Amino acid sequence: MALRPVQVNIKALDDWAVGRFWAEALGWSASRGSSGVTTYVGPGGPLVWPDPVSVCVDVVTVPEAKTTVKNRLHLDLATGSAAQQAELVARLRALGATPVQVDQGEVPWTVLADPEGNEFCVLEPREVYRDTGPIAAVAVDCTDPRAMARFWDEVIDWDLGEVTDDHVVFRSARGAGPYLEFLRTPDMKTVPDRVHLDLLPYPGDDKEAEVARLRALGAKDLDVGQGDVPWTVLADPEGHEFCVLALP
Repeated sequence: MALRPVQVNIKALDDWAVGRFWAEALGWSASRGSSGVTTYVGPGGPLVWPDPVSVCVDVVTVPEAKTTVKNRLHLDLATGSAAQQAELVARLRALGATPVQVDQGEVPWTVLADPEGNEFCVLEPREVYRDTGPIAAVAVDCTDPRAMARFWDEVIDWDLGEVTDDHVVFRSARGAGPYLEFLRTPDMKTVPDRVHLDLLPYPGDDKEAEVARLRALGAKDLDVGQGDVPWTVLADPEGHEFCVLALP
């Protein structure tokens, strides 16, 4: 048994505004959920969930604004040339993105924040990301990448690639879509996650059995005020929130 990452969940005061921003940023489409408090952002065309290749974006309304603390999960956007990088940065700023400083120093990528302050990076061209689509990577800050490699390699069915003291790389066995990367940072988690991964079992697998398996691996149950919902909220050994969704 294993789970697959299907979407990045972003909390927002205004899910529709933030969802439309990300749809424009990624060249995808935004669809408002029937509840009126969620916006799903995925590749254009007829809505398919889960998307067979892309890790999509789901924006959910919450009453609390983002704090000034940097998110521990962010998106890295891919570009194919220096000119495309500059054009994308300019377009995103016109859509409401703002430059932010996260102690990045002099780097070839550009750090921006969406209209509610969620950080993301527009990367310089890198050959490794040439076939990922608009999202190059889902990047997660952590203090011990090797420990994250051991845990997440048991959680998801993606292939584990490079593992060092400073970073860990996963990618779908299909060799398509974005990478999942854990990056060493000196800071510890101090506030609830504003952005997290949503995972989904495969058809025929049992969600509750999957959740029990994750608890045995070291995942902890997390109460974020979710109430009685069909998904389960857990945290990995470093406290990163993630959800195991129910099969459609």
